[in-house]
Amino acid sequence: MNKPPLRSVSIADASQEAPLSQAQKKFNDLIKQIGKRRAGLQEWESATADFQKKYLAQFLPLDRELQELNGRLVRRLHEAWPQKGLTKGERGMLSELIADMAHRLLVKNDDPELKLIYNQHSASDYDLEAEADLNEVREVIEDMLDIDLGDDLGSATPEEIMQRMEALLEEREREQLAAEQAREERRASRKKSPRQRAAEVKRETERTELSQSIRAVYRKLASALHPDREPDATERERKTLLMQQVNQAYEKNDLLRLLELQLELEHIDQAALNDISAERLKHYNQILKEQLAELDQEIFHVEQHFRQTYGLPPLARVSPKSVVRDLNKEMTWMREDGKALRSMLADFEDVQQIKVWLKQQRLRGMREF
Repeated sequence: MNKPPLRSVSIADASQEAPLSQAQKKFNDLIKQIGKRRAGLQEWESATADFQKKYLAQFLPLDRELQELNGRLVRRLHEAWPQKGLTKGERGMLSELIADMAHRLLVKNDDPELKLIYNQHSASDYDLEAEADLNEVREVIEDMLDIDLGDDLGSATPEEIMQRMEALLEEREREQLAAEQAREERRASRKKSPRQRAAEVKRETERTELSQSIRAVYRKLASALHPDREPDATERERKTLLMQQVNQAYEKNDLLRLLELQLELEHIDQAALNDISAERLKHYNQILKEQLAELDQEIFHVEQHFRQTYGLPPLARVSPKSVVRDLNKEMTWMREDGKALRSMLADFEDVQQIKVWLKQQRLRGMREF
């Protein structure tokens, strides 16, 4: 049985004799924004599950199939390269194309046979090039971030270099935080001016008042829901489950969730919401602002994790509504690429078809230039 939706928390304008104050409007706006962020997180949860299912069941098999077809095409062209019927110019162009295609495949898959083909047609060595590229990436990272990645990386992959970089940056951040805390402790140990002491007292008072605002709501709920005070077994079980929700919300300082539970249990009504004092409303708004900021941060981390997991650029635009749609589009293009590759493999049994293809590639390059 589905759980009924919680009643919406808001200060009603219609029941007020006077227009809503700025603080009341702010309260309603914060509640609305938090609701949108919550809905966004739920959409991300659903979209990520759908995306992962399609990614594993459809995208990865398609990607492996394209890799295999492209590998076959490179081998087919390599076999045709020394055959009679190709001019010297065509053979040179074909060699460049083979090297380029093999290189793109080797970036994703370490295939010894393709390495030999690449080395032959590029007059180079793939492993030496990859090592030089990694050293260059390493030097750029060390110069930009002023860190030493160490001398033990050897034949590390780019991913392993990035992991080492992240670990070193985290270590540096911890050290900087520890140093900052030590400075704060030293400053705290010095004699403070009356202004500094007053500001510190004010901050501490505000933190205490915010905590008391949440604690007051929590205590009302805890008192009403305490399972030990309920003789009926069924009702005691219901209250136990609700109390678990109350405890979870309190641990997270989730004021909105506590207010929703109060409304659900009718321990506050609309009139009580409308009559929240200005001072209490000020505290509530501060707590809700912090909740909104935490939700924004959570959404940011969800999006970043999605990009990292599926190899998207760090600044790629992603949303719950777009990720599955974009994946479907990409898979449609991949299926079309697969059809084209199968057709090329059949055609390239005939060296004359390779000559036609080379001419098309030359004309295309001239148009792009």
